[in-house]
Amino acid sequence: MERTIAMILAGGRGKRMDLLCYLRPKPALPFAGKLRVIDFSLSNCIHSQVRNTAVLVDYQRSCMADYLREWAVANSGSAEISVLHPDAGSYAGTADAVYRNLSYVNDKSINRILILAGDHVYRMDYRKMLAFHEEARADITVGAIRVPVEETHRFGTMVINNENRIQEFAEKTSNPLSTLTSMGIYIFNKDILAERLVEDAGIQGSIHDFGYSILPRTVKRDRVFAYEFTGYWQDIGTVEAYYQANMELLVAQPRFSLDSNWPVLRDYGALPLPQESVDGKVVNSIISTGCIIKGNVEKSILSPGVHVEEQAVIRNSVVMANTFIGYHSVVDSCIIDEGVNIGKFCYIGFGRSLFPGEYDVTVIGKDVVVPSHTAIGRKCKVLPQAGAGAFSTGMVPSGSTVS
Repeated sequence: MERTIAMILAGGRGKRMDLLCYLRPKPALPFAGKLRVIDFSLSNCIHSQVRNTAVLVDYQRSCMADYLREWAVANSGSAEISVLHPDAGSYAGTADAVYRNLSYVNDKSINRILILAGDHVYRMDYRKMLAFHEEARADITVGAIRVPVEETHRFGTMVINNENRIQEFAEKTSNPLSTLTSMGIYIFNKDILAERLVEDAGIQGSIHDFGYSILPRTVKRDRVFAYEFTGYWQDIGTVEAYYQANMELLVAQPRFSLDSNWPVLRDYGALPLPQESVDGKVVNSIISTGCIIKGNVEKSILSPGVHVEEQAVIRNSVVMANTFIGYHSVVDSCIIDEGVNIGKFCYIGFGRSLFPGEYDVTVIGKDVVVPSHTAIGRKCKVLPQAGAGAFSTGMVPSGSTVS
């Protein structure tokens, strides 16, 4: 893999993630307790022996850069990681991000560039895709996966021939071309990448995005192939998808497991098995180190430093680091961000049992304080640092303290 470098796009704002990405970039989202979402792409690169990786950061770039520095130190010797950010302003799109870093590409003695997203949960050996690329004599190869027809509008879709060559490509359209969708993983030959990005930069009105701008044009002129991936892959582009991906780790026979011979690396090395050191009751949950559990935790994922007081109940929820759940409070079907303090006798997210099978969740933003005897219903959102206000059925605008 010496002649291949990876470029991980980790600068997006994650607007569809709502307040979960209000104070952080999407690739920095906690996942499965101790991980961050970007750990999957980084780990895949190392296990695939792609040793030279550049991470392109933008939104909340210092947050992402700090984490990547910690990650590189923890996994020193495994890979060379460069953090690239725009010299001025922000990237206009995914293609613009790579275009503005072409000097980095040109300085390397390589012939292929592996372009990845930093916000997907999956385990993939890129060597197999690179071998397919070589065998097909492709200019560009697009990682592809089949999804249910009702989800196709979220992705780029394509039409391929019997050799897997892409004939048509359309990004996020209301009339999808097929159920074969782009994973946002691309292999470009170096010369083709540079030529197409320079051309795109000169096109007035282009949004400078690989899916919207580059691929629909290249399939008409270059040898662009689809590499169909059949393993588990999840784009956590929405709150519901993020919640579902976490909860899928807890089912009896999960489609994706963290326990394998392809470990997910993080900022402190390989992910250990979940540890449970509790005084209360834990059922079918992932409990990270440093948690204090005096109450009950059922089918939930807790990041490090979560404190659950006596007779408190957490069920069907994702609770991030350093959160406190007060005495006799109930957290049901929620995503609780970092540093939240929930008082006594609170009921957060109640009402989920009336709507089985749905992934609508209640979301509490980072560092919010929920006073004792507070009830927050199903599907509500509590925003940090948003100015005081009253509860509503869809959103609870509040300051750092709910009132």
